[in-house]
Amino acid sequence: MHFLKKIVENSQLDDPANSHFDVHRHFYRYSKGNFIGPAIMINITKPKITLKGSHEYEDLIQELVVKTANSEEFNITGVLESGKDLSEEIKKFGLDWKIKKTTGQKKIFKSEFTDLVDKNTLLEIIEIFRKNSYFLASINCSSKCKVTTKKRIPQPSKKKVEEDDLSKRVQFCSGALENTGDNLELIKKLVFPDFISDIPDDFKKLVLLNNYKFTEILIPKNVKNSLLLRIMAVRKGIMTRSLEVDGELYEKQYKIIV
Repeated sequence: MHFLKKIVENSQLDDPANSHFDVHRHFYRYSKGNFIGPAIMINITKPKITLKGSHEYEDLIQELVVKTANSEEFNITGVLESGKDLSEEIKKFGLDWKIKKTTGQKKIFKSEFTDLVDKNTLLEIIEIFRKNSYFLASINCSSKCKVTTKKRIPQPSKKKVEEDDLSKRVQFCSGALENTGDNLELIKKLVFPDFISDIPDDFKKLVLLNNYKFTEILIPKNVKNSLLLRIMAVRKGIMTRSLEVDGELYEKQYKIIV
């Protein structure tokens, strides 16, 4: 499940650093203040649905495209990046992806891959790796079923929310799937579960913004390492989800503990 859907379902997590690290890890780079979060744009035409997302939406776009594809095998290429060594997880999938570790204080483990993977395995890969890494995969099975993802994670935006360059940010990952009623319902369920009643059946363009305002940072006790302190600290604040559907604007706010 995508981390933002988990927050919508339970916005105030209990012990997020230890019990919900798959969500918590998306927030430990933030200090107090207002920040631009992930964004996704969806365009509907008669033959297909096109999704464009910023970083941190790539796993959801991958999941949607693969789940709805009329294919059992997928050509994939890209980079797997994590803060931990995923060699054992990779071996469990029967993959021969070599891991390289960067030098420096912050250890990053990367693997560049090109492979042919069956549908069930790929969906499992997406679900497992989204918990502790970034699966920057481009996926191809047909002209109506593909994902293109950049291979380098962008630096966190230093712009103010009102200065957001949305059109540039959502170029990080794009995907296409067939325009069917079932596919559209799946998108609503996984991307906009809190806005389903607001979305008309015949919309043409939709944009969802997720922005954060953190007002308090809870520092863990008995942790002396400065890097670990930042990683384990819990953030409290507000998440604002702004949805624009064919010019109509809807907004929801959540008090979050992440």
